[in-house]
Amino acid sequence: MINILMIEDDTEFAQILIQYLSQFNISITNYEDPFLALSAISLKTYDLVILDLTLPGMDGLEVCKELVEKHDIPIIISSARSDITDKVIALELGADDYLPKPYDPRELEVRIKTILRRFNKSLESTNKLNTEIFHLNKEKKEITKNTIPLELTFAEYQIFSLLCENKASIISRYDILESMEADSDGTGGSIAVLINRIRSKIEENPKKPHYLLTVRGMGYKLVE
Repeated sequence: MINILMIEDDTEFAQILIQYLSQFNISITNYEDPFLALSAISLKTYDLVILDLTLPGMDGLEVCKELVEKHDIPIIISSARSDITDKVIALELGADDYLPKPYDPRELEVRIKTILRRFNKSLESTNKLNTEIFHLNKEKKEITKNTIPLELTFAEYQIFSLLCENKASIISRYDILESMEADSDGTGGSIAVLINRIRSKIEENPKKPHYLLTVRGMGYKLVE
């Protein structure tokens, strides 16, 4: 279910949108009063805001500015104001889209889903960047931990790069041997030695590894 906060003082128009969008698994909570809406968004999580610009007691552009400053949420401006300046200001403030009234509710439904796909993709990408501990740079043949380069031998790099490329997947000793170049210092008997050397460079306590784990009888995996 997509949960949307609408700030719209035309209750008849709001009801039309609420009824139409409900068939697309979109739930809308509408507030005529912008002050109540701003209080509501602080108490409940919404996926998107649909904002009218002509509102009682507070101009919609001011509402838009406050939403952008205090909340990380996409905003669609829904307004009958035809002045191009309003559109430019709204987008400069941080609104994601501007839909001039009158419009077909079907267009709003498409825009909502398009913006949420883009917003969620961006959010996922940001979260991945912020939580990634180990980063592999193939061009530089470098692996960093929390942006700090690790000092790895060639054989250690080959093993750890394979694990980085397959995070959370179990990599067998056979897979490791197959991936290593013939002139590296890794042989079947020394894989465990190389793993221990890698652990000594990435773990707080190599004897109780937190990142590079042994899966008994199967191989190794890297978890973050």
